Parts: sequence; structure tokens; C-alpha cells
Amino acid sequence: MRYALAIQKLFALQARGVRMGVDRMRDALRYRAYDAHCMPFIQVAGTNGKGSVSAMIASALTAQGHRTGLFTSPHLHRFTERVRIDGEPIGTREAARRITDLLETFGRPDAPQVTFFELSTLLAIEAFRDHSCEVAVLEVGLGGRLDATNALPARLSVITRIALDHMQYLGDTLPKIAREKAGIIKRGVPVIVGTREPTALKVIAARARQRHAPLLCIDRDFAAHAQARSGSRLRVRTPQGVFGPLRIPLLGAHQHDNAACAVAALASLPSLGIPVSPAAVATGIARVRWPARLERIAGRPAFLLDAAHNADGCAALARHLSAARGRKQRRVLIFGVMADKDYPRMLRTLAPCFDHVLYAPPDMPRAATSSQLQIAHAAEAMGNLASAIRRARKLAGPAGLVVVAGSIFVVAEVRARLLGLPSDPLIRM
Repeated sequence: MRYALAIQKLFALQARGVRMGVDRMRDALRYRAYDAHCMPFIQVAGTNGKGSVSAMIASALTAQGHRTGLFTSPHLHRFTERVRIDGEPIGTREAARRITDLLETFGRPDAPQVTFFELSTLLAIEAFRDHSCEVAVLEVGLGGRLDATNALPARLSVITRIALDHMQYLGDTLPKIAREKAGIIKRGVPVIVGTREPTALKVIAARARQRHAPLLCIDRDFAAHAQARSGSRLRVRTPQGVFGPLRIPLLGAHQHDNAACAVAALASLPSLGIPVSPAAVATGIARVRWPARLERIAGRPAFLLDAAHNADGCAALARHLSAARGRKQRRVLIFGVMADKDYPRMLRTLAPCFDHVLYAPPDMPRAATSSQLQIAHAAEAMGNLASAIRRARKLAGPAGLVVVAGSIFVVAEVRARLLGLPSDPLIRM
């Protein structure tokens, strides 16, 4: 199958919806005779920050010279971005070949009926095996306890910041959500924790005690300290010593906590049989790239793209905008969001940071309509993102700033338009 057709058939599995549980994934691993112990895995869960932390860890492992796999989701533009080896996405031909093989295998009557995410996870770990990866970093898709990635044994677990999100699947309180995230903690496997929320931390600590898993917590056991007013250089204290100064190219004070989690994880790996030197940590953090997370695209006006898709992410974006406010410039927000998000709270947080707000919902059933958003905050509704970009440029003026946030789907389309990048069809889940 060619890539476009393979992607079309793969995306058709979305019709099966989100089906939580690890049993199908375990059955699928057995069906493919996959040796789950063929390489060490590092599993990263959390509400916000898990993608950035995963990218930092993988970047440092690559800098050390380990052949490193990285599985993340969702993608921005192309499905292949989800499966990276030493920082590079697998090719479209390889992706098409693997998708074709897996769809044929799991189309058999006796095969497990896997979901889109489960098949994507299988594709990633088989690619890592076939490319002789020495270690792989797996970002949890949703929650943790019942996520497909949790069917694999982890050498190290990481839980980043926890906040309210995906409440229809994970629960409507922080302790309930923390319980799902803590489900990745394995017996005797160390866990790095980057949340400070007391009720969430209590749940995670209880799970760690139950599983006899060594627990390292932010502030108590490790922490990042900015070494420059810009926040671009950090020192990170860990039980193994102080790392730094480290240059961090990702913007936002929240990335300091993400870097602290990543460095604490990397510092723990040598005792687990995966050598990583302080020099590799410094090089990896300095080289990390994670698009659409406070990503600035130069222009007149400039654009700032941030995949802030929940209230906690929007609060981090608002703090960055407040801290970055220097000379007076007109700011315009292009906003689109899924209907199941707490968009009234998101807008209450973001709208005061802007001179103008434009609504441009993504073209998918889950999206909140402009009419729904107007109830939360009165703003100008745009017919599509192309018109929203034109209008935002006019409102901001050459010296202004256009910020795009609310949904990764909106951010991805704007980024593709600004940079002229090819994109796969939307995943309409």
C-alpha cells in the first residue's frame, strides 16, 4: 500500500473509538510473538509536560550514543512523527509497509480487534526492535493504568504534572486522575514524579509504597534552578549530583520542571544499566526540539504556537505571556478547542492577555462551535483558519504577536500553513 492509502485505512480504525484496557494489547503482543523484554523501556505519563519530558530524555540518550526510539502522540502533521529513531521520524515507505502488515494481521478472524492507538503502539515498538534500538521512550497516550503502553515492562517510570483533563475517561478529581497515572508504577521500578499537587502526590506515593517502587519527588529529591533572567540556563539538583548549567531551548518557566523530571530520570539510568554521562545530558537538553510548545515563528507579525489544550496548559501560556510582556505590542489570539474541554475556564485565563480574540474551531465533530465559545466569552468568529490567519495579521499589525492555542489540531493546521508543510488528514477522534 502507498502511504496515503495506508494512513486512510489506519485512521479508519478510529471508528472503534477509545477503548481503555491493556488486555487487548497484551494479546496483540502475544499474537505477534513480540519479546517485550528485547529492550529497556522508559514510560512517561502525566497531564501536561509528558511529551517535552519524553523528548528531552530521548535526546540525551541519543547524545550518549544509544540508538533510541521515541513514541509520542498525537502527531502535528504526519503520522510518522509518532515514531522516531535517534530523533528522526521513520520514513513514509516504512510506515506504509508496517501499517499494511499490521492491518492484514489483525484483520484475521482469530486476531485481537485492536484500536488505532494499540496498532500505532505495536508499529512503534516493532520498528524500534527492527532498527536495533538499545532503549525506547514511550509517552502514555491516555491515563496510564489502562493505556496500551502499560502492557510493556518499564525500566523507569516518570509522572509529570497532573491536572484536570480527559475527565470522562480518567475521573473528575485530581486524586482519581492521579490513580490512573500511578497505574504505570511497576513493582520495584523507580518512579520520578513532577507533580506538586498534594492530593495527587498522596495517591502516587501510596501506589509506590504498595509496589515497593523507589519514589523521587520534585522539590524534595530533585529540582531545577534558573541561572539566568531569561530562564534559558538551569542547574538541576538530583540525588546523583548537580547537573548544569544546562541550556534549555524550550520556552516557558513550566519547562524548568519538565527539565528537572527529565534530568532526574537520566541521572537514575546508570544504576539501572543504561549509562548516561553529564555531558550527554547537557548536550541532549540543549539539542531538544519539541514543536508547537511555545514555538515562535518569526514574521511581521510574529506567531507563537502553543498546544495548550486544557486549563492547566492555558495557565502556563498566560504566565509566559505575562512574563514576556515588554514593549507594547498588539496581541491577537486564534482559539479553537474540543467541546469536552473546560473552555470557559481556558478563555477566562487567556482572554485578558489579548487585545483581540478570534474563534476558529477545527473541522471535526468534537470541536466546540463558535456559538458555544461565544457564550463563554464574546469574540469574533471566523469561518476557517485561513481567514483567521488573515484577520489576525491585520489586527496585530507588523509589530504585533499572533498566538494560536486551545487545540493541537488548530495549532497544527496554522503551523503547516505558515511553514508550508505537508499534513496527513485530521484524526477525527
